[in-house]
Amino acid sequence: MSDGHETDKNIEIWKIKKLIKALEAARGNGTSMISLIMPPRDQISRVTKMLGDEFGTASNIKSRVNRQSVLGAITSAQQRLKLYNKVPPNGLVLYTGTIVTDDGKEKKVTIDFEPFRPINASLYLCDNKFHTEALSELLESDDKFGFIVMDGNGTLFGTLSGNTREVLHKFTVDLPKKHGRGGQSALRFARLRMEKRHNYVRKTAELATQFYINPATSQPNVSGLILAGSADFKTELSQSDMFDPRLQAKILNVVDVSYGGENGFNQAIELSAEILSNVKFIQEKRLIGKYFEEISQDTGKYVFGVDDTLKALEMGAVETLIVWESLDINRYQLKNSATGEIVIKHYNKEQETNQDNFRDDRKPKLNWKFKIKCHCWSGLQMSTSGLVVL
Repeated sequence: MSDGHETDKNIEIWKIKKLIKALEAARGNGTSMISLIMPPRDQISRVTKMLGDEFGTASNIKSRVNRQSVLGAITSAQQRLKLYNKVPPNGLVLYTGTIVTDDGKEKKVTIDFEPFRPINASLYLCDNKFHTEALSELLESDDKFGFIVMDGNGTLFGTLSGNTREVLHKFTVDLPKKHGRGGQSALRFARLRMEKRHNYVRKTAELATQFYINPATSQPNVSGLILAGSADFKTELSQSDMFDPRLQAKILNVVDVSYGGENGFNQAIELSAEILSNVKFIQEKRLIGKYFEEISQDTGKYVFGVDDTLKALEMGAVETLIVWESLDINRYQLKNSATGEIVIKHYNKEQETNQDNFRDDRKPKLNWKFKIKCHCWSGLQMSTSGLVVL
């Protein structure tokens, strides 16, 4: 279940990357390209009213061509917003306008979609290009890390995702202090003190399971866990049998902080910044290491190259797929106009310019009618059974 969710997320990231690349390359005449981003909980009615006001303002543009292009883009945006009753949970992104193609022709484009994760930006711009800065922020690592800040005064549970931190829960505790009272009560006082410390650790461990374990999948909902505190409680918690083994495996670091509560949370984030930034790198290094291990042992459970990889995918024999994002290869489906035979070819930019690649080698030479079936390959990891690399 978790692997499937990870695969879907990687595919969405790949789609956004390709979209950003296409949008950044698009150019228009004048200010006829609208970039509109609505964050979650925004109102469709507010944006519709704003577009109406913009329509009235744009009617005063002196240049007839530019005026018509801008009014047409605003109208397209208004019509597309009518398809939505409310802003989707993750927000709404809309790009519309008239772009100039490579051959100098004008083409109307309207793209609207809900991002794969919440987008916090609010944007409306009319320009000669599309603005994708807010989309680029979506591609930053969205791994969620859990923090447990535990000291003698209480515990705080929080998460950090990107540059957004969230306090899930915090509670205070009143533990008895050490004292110098002796006599027959000394052992009883010590026993009561140890019992309350034990109960405090147990409560923290139970709440950690509640906040950081997904009940639907019974798996951790964080990529890593940081234990922080100014006393020895954090070490005691990490070594305790009461702490869930699934969370123990996710512990990335145990840090000493000078404070508890939210101040300790902020300090723990600063002290763990280097470790958190290396998590993605370590995961990718482990993945590549596994591939080279298969090669060095000559297990035969690996393939490389476009054709062999696609054959392995069609056979369902692929466990992990590694794709280079900058691999610029197009898939062509070629049909012989005389015999009706269909051939699949994969060409790079240089091969595409050679017309002999689109002709039958057999005598007599026959032209192929062709069309692009799939435009690109890009970086997604798919868990489906061998290890493959392009």
